[in-house]
Amino acid sequence: MTAPRVLVLGGGVAGITAALDCAAGGASVTLVEVRPRLGGAAYSFEREGLQVDNGQHVFMRCCTAYRALLERLGSTGSVRLQPHLEVPVLAPDGRRAVLRRSALPAPAHMLGALARFPFLRPRQRLRAAIAARALAGVDTRSELADRESLGSWLAAHGQDASAIDALWDLVALPTLNVRAHEASLAVGAFVFQTALLGQADAGDIGFHVEPLGRVIGEPALRVLRESGVEVLLGRRASHIEPRGGAHRVRLAPGGDGAGGLDCDAVVVALPHQRVASLLPAGLEPLAGRLRSLGSSPIVNLHVVFDRTVCELPFLAGLGTPVQYVFDRTHGGGVERGQYLAISLSGAEREMAMSVDELRGEYLPALQELLPESRGARVERFLVTREHAATFRAAPGSGALRPGAQTGLPGLLLAGAYTDTGWPATLEGAVRSGHAAARGALEAVGLASASGVSAAGSASAESAGARITARSGERLTAVGAEAAPGGASSGSRAVLARGDR
Repeated sequence: MTAPRVLVLGGGVAGITAALDCAAGGASVTLVEVRPRLGGAAYSFEREGLQVDNGQHVFMRCCTAYRALLERLGSTGSVRLQPHLEVPVLAPDGRRAVLRRSALPAPAHMLGALARFPFLRPRQRLRAAIAARALAGVDTRSELADRESLGSWLAAHGQDASAIDALWDLVALPTLNVRAHEASLAVGAFVFQTALLGQADAGDIGFHVEPLGRVIGEPALRVLRESGVEVLLGRRASHIEPRGGAHRVRLAPGGDGAGGLDCDAVVVALPHQRVASLLPAGLEPLAGRLRSLGSSPIVNLHVVFDRTVCELPFLAGLGTPVQYVFDRTHGGGVERGQYLAISLSGAEREMAMSVDELRGEYLPALQELLPESRGARVERFLVTREHAATFRAAPGSGALRPGAQTGLPGLLLAGAYTDTGWPATLEGAVRSGHAAARGALEAVGLASASGVSAAGSASAESAGARITARSGERLTAVGAEAAPGGASSGSRAVLARGDR
């Protein structure tokens, strides 16, 4: 008996997950990816001997589905997970703080760090603790929470503009890719509830030690092929045609499958703007919702110094345009000097700036934060831009995010923009892939992939046990002098942002 055929469009984290699940569920799977590599928006490239990640895609201990995927790909040795949440915060005036959790149960685990946080006045710290307790009770699935902004809710709960900038946006901006006043309360409250107000260790941060291509794309290609998945790289889907309960996906001319591929179910794991243009007739309302969802950009600045200028593996900046800085010396393959990556979320202004303008503003700002960099020589300065890094998590965005089902039998959606409850993160992308695979397998009459998905998620804890928490390891870094061409849309950003 011939196995039902499932076609997965898109080789990002969501598509990789869906393809693996469908293959494990008994389907014959073909994955089509327009790029010559897998990984989607989480990728790396080489520039003059420097290994550069397009963005700083980090994750958290609570990202159990993504951690399970890392185990599935054999990549747990290429990441590290903090033993305890620890975020160094620096300001140009020399003030420093560390947001570090204690051994107390949540939410008391962060009270000590809040009580000592020098960027808030004592009264602001008390009000922040009261607001956090109220935020823990927000119904993140309610329409009212979706329509309200996180910023307006915080203001109504005693948080002034300086408190929001110094504390709340420290988390909201990198995870939501918009500031609190631009973000939906529903998705913002979800982030704080999940990462900081629920389980004490949920917010411990995980880092990709090796380049993203070695952590995700390269091992995914190997594991997919070992699982029997046919992978077609460098092929673009141009149209989906329903055919009496089945589907034909038209491909751009050239290569395998020229003209089209017939299948019993399709999982579309592409960026939401692309999906809107690919949907067949009859799904215009869905396409309109996807276009209305919007996007937010991310810019990364990659700076190579001739010497070590920062002893911290990463840091957050306050009172400066510098948002987060990551030491990428080890991952970048730098043997002399240091490679620092500056990650800028919600970067509409920076998207319009030239490389020289970015260099002129951000190098002096970095020198203010890191005095040891003032005498160092900048050997390279490289800019990567993701104009549509994530969906825009604005008020009302929850109502626009679709589920995996499209209403057309056998046509499923996957991507961090879908209604997973999570913001645009690697975790959300993986969860969406599991959901789409379950729908595809059910559509073709195979047993649900829920067992596969559940097993993958359940294995995250054992995976985490093998993700060594090398908190004492110092990672150093280096950068580059020209912007790369062809940076693709997608994301990585600071605290767990994900791709399609």
